[in-house]
Amino acid sequence: MQKTIAVDMDGVLADVEAHALNLYYKQSGILLTKKDIEGRKEAEMLPDGLFYKLVREKGFFREVPVMPGAIEAIKKLSENFTIYIVSAAMEFPQSLPEKREWLAEYFPDISWRNIIFCGDKSVIKTDYMIDDHAKNLDFCQGKAIMFAAFHNQSQNQHLKFGNWDAVTAFFENE
Repeated sequence: MQKTIAVDMDGVLADVEAHALNLYYKQSGILLTKKDIEGRKEAEMLPDGLFYKLVREKGFFREVPVMPGAIEAIKKLSENFTIYIVSAAMEFPQSLPEKREWLAEYFPDISWRNIIFCGDKSVIKTDYMIDDHAKNLDFCQGKAIMFAAFHNQSQNQHLKFGNWDAVTAFFENE
């Protein structure tokens, strides 16, 4: 039986940071880079709580770009592991159908049986979990892998990788 990997969407497969920064630039004319927001919490990512306003807008989750290297990495990992996409899609109601459409476009080889939309990831029991939030990884019963993001720069309690090439290299040795 193949080992299993739970892979988060936002901030891991989907480049939410880039999307939010791009929308902010379009609305305000102010160009912020990923470096500018490094170390901030999500609520502080954009001025005036704008990040949480953006994620509530229709189309936000459907239009997020794919994280560089994610498509190729998931294809490669799928050769030796069973992949589950696990996303907390319940907080923002429109995110559920938009995330499903997004996955169908960018990851069409992932079966609907391997997509888990939930509110609490502590119920997920896989051999590995890749996520950008410690709150999800802290309960991981397998090996927790943190995907580096602007909001987790100071967190080092889990194995951390900054891109999909590094993640793929790690799994080549597993």
